[in-house]
Amino acid sequence: MTSMQSVFADQWDAQISNLQAKADAYQAEANKLRAKSNTLQNKLDQINAQKAAIEAKIATNNIKLKKLKVTIRANEIKLKESQDVLGEMLANLYVDDDISSLEILASSESIGDYVDKQEYRSSVRDQLNDTIVEVKEIKAKLENDKESVEKVLANLKQQDKQLRAVQAEQQYLVNKTRGEEAAYQSLVQKAKSQLQSVRAQQQAYYASLVSSGGGNSGVVGSFNYWGWSGNKGCSGGYPYCNYPGGTYTSYAVDQWNLYMRECVSYVAWALKYRFGKNVQPWHGDGNAYEWPWSAPKWSGAWRVYSPKPGDVVVLPQSGAFAPVGHVMIVESVQANGDMFVSQYNFYGTGDYSTMFVKNTGVVLLRFPNA
Repeated sequence: MTSMQSVFADQWDAQISNLQAKADAYQAEANKLRAKSNTLQNKLDQINAQKAAIEAKIATNNIKLKKLKVTIRANEIKLKESQDVLGEMLANLYVDDDISSLEILASSESIGDYVDKQEYRSSVRDQLNDTIVEVKEIKAKLENDKESVEKVLANLKQQDKQLRAVQAEQQYLVNKTRGEEAAYQSLVQKAKSQLQSVRAQQQAYYASLVSSGGGNSGVVGSFNYWGWSGNKGCSGGYPYCNYPGGTYTSYAVDQWNLYMRECVSYVAWALKYRFGKNVQPWHGDGNAYEWPWSAPKWSGAWRVYSPKPGDVVVLPQSGAFAPVGHVMIVESVQANGDMFVSQYNFYGTGDYSTMFVKNTGVVLLRFPNA
């Protein structure tokens, strides 16, 4: 099975993207196997066609051999009948040979009659010789034709036997490849089923963040937000939103190997290109809930408690936010410490939005200047 490359986002989004990647990889393998099995099937079809042609030739030659045997038998009967007739004629000739020419002449009515009898005897001998030669030639030819057909049949049957073995092997390969394709298709369906389950969990969780009274505010544990702007699509200047391959369902990655249109990708971009901060590769630790320890390790960030613009707000993987996590970037800070933040993918749609959050139930991170 193909291993998946690790890229990171919010935990549910990471699960979704990984499952989607698995489903795509499994489908790609299934497609390869389908193409392979189609190629194998085409070859099998060619073998079947060759075998059918040989079987047709075998059938034709069997009919030919059967006809030859019938003809040979008829010729043998004809030869026997001819031999019987000629034998009787020969016996008569022998009788005539015992009579002297003088006696024949004496018994003949005239010299002409005598000459006719002599010519008749000579003609019978010639006819006998010609018939014997003809029958022997026909017999030899028929036997030769029979031998030739039998050789052709033996050769065809040997080819048929060899093709049967090739056919069986090819059918095995086709069946084996079809079975492997079916196994991958099963994995595709399993991954898609898991994907639907995780999506349902994600949407249920996001729905739980919305208060019953309005839909633009919510309180979960000690975390409190309000004034949510609603989804604003590809806003906020974030270039990867409309990047080729950057649709929310494609799971393309940005320069940090983070999934486009998710919270971590947007915040990393905003830190570097809007606030001039140092943002280094995450080395596989880029999930939102991992930032409190991975950002200090890889980019030199540190935790602060009094926010200012350009700081990162992390909803950690704890309490009511387990296991999702989420990151936002501080746009401005009010006098009482409440923060106005921007973000992507707050409700799992891959869209830009803004809202106010209290400095409670969150972790604040400050990145060094680039």
